[in-house]
Amino acid sequence: MTSNMGKGLTYYKVTDPSDNAVDPKPGTLRYGAALIKGKVWITFQRDMNIKLEKPLLISSFTAIDGRGVNVHIANNACLLIFKASNIIIHGLQIHHCKSQGPSSVMGPDGKVIPLGQVDGDAIRLVTASKVWIDHNTLYQCQDGLLDVTRGSTDITVSNNWFRDQDKVMLLGHDDGYLRDKNMRVTVMYNHFGPNCNQRMPRVRFGFAHVVNNLYQGWTQYAIGGSMKPSVKSEANLFIANRSGNKEVTWRRDSVGDKNSWKFYSVRDVFENGASFLQTGFQGAKPNYNRQQNFQVIDAKYLRSLTRSAGALRCTRKLRC
Repeated sequence: MTSNMGKGLTYYKVTDPSDNAVDPKPGTLRYGAALIKGKVWITFQRDMNIKLEKPLLISSFTAIDGRGVNVHIANNACLLIFKASNIIIHGLQIHHCKSQGPSSVMGPDGKVIPLGQVDGDAIRLVTASKVWIDHNTLYQCQDGLLDVTRGSTDITVSNNWFRDQDKVMLLGHDDGYLRDKNMRVTVMYNHFGPNCNQRMPRVRFGFAHVVNNLYQGWTQYAIGGSMKPSVKSEANLFIANRSGNKEVTWRRDSVGDKNSWKFYSVRDVFENGASFLQTGFQGAKPNYNRQQNFQVIDAKYLRSLTRSAGALRCTRKLRC
């Protein structure tokens, strides 16, 4: 995310937890995320509970950085990245998000734009690219916790804590949206659970590298999908519930050829009877460039590695 730093960067501090969806005041989160042009790095003056009137549209080249304080975005609308790129969301607690009817909100470049019906997701990406979602705690939302849809790609989801949710993470809009064939998402170092049911993630069409995550049980399934996605599950720790479904994967065969899918497991560890049904050839590769490569940890260390997943609680002794 080097494009978010350097020359021309504006540092903006949120001092006011209030929100006005169409006429945001200086000092509020929406003012910084929508009205400041160019690169902006947003921090928070103090602990805050922010109740958004309507979904918050985030401009390109924006970082929202909650380190050092305790920031909750909760109990109404939440975050939307629409046709934007180079965005960082870090260190927030996002929960109890609710669906919203059609409305108007302040969008990028100071333009009020109309929005249709919005589901109750914590973070929704629509035709977005180069987005890093890191060290957030997400739970108990009306629909899902994270949606990556409508041609979004080059997304990294790392070090987050997803808990207490039915539908967790959706990658791919629907079975008819062919542009999602180009989707690439890396899901790494996250903690899923307790009390998660399904979609960790659920993938359509594109490629997902699911690596070094801790799965603390599931009810229906952990990783699933339709429309022949490619999923490389690498060095994850899958801990099945003591009773119920032990199988990690789930597939909805919409095209009549399950064997053409690429669902495979590399160096995963399974506990409490968990199992992983592999299908297709092991041909899906992350295809990272040299700068994107990262170290894959042995799955036996994941309890320790993911202990700091979620929004960090920083002190003078513990720097973030």
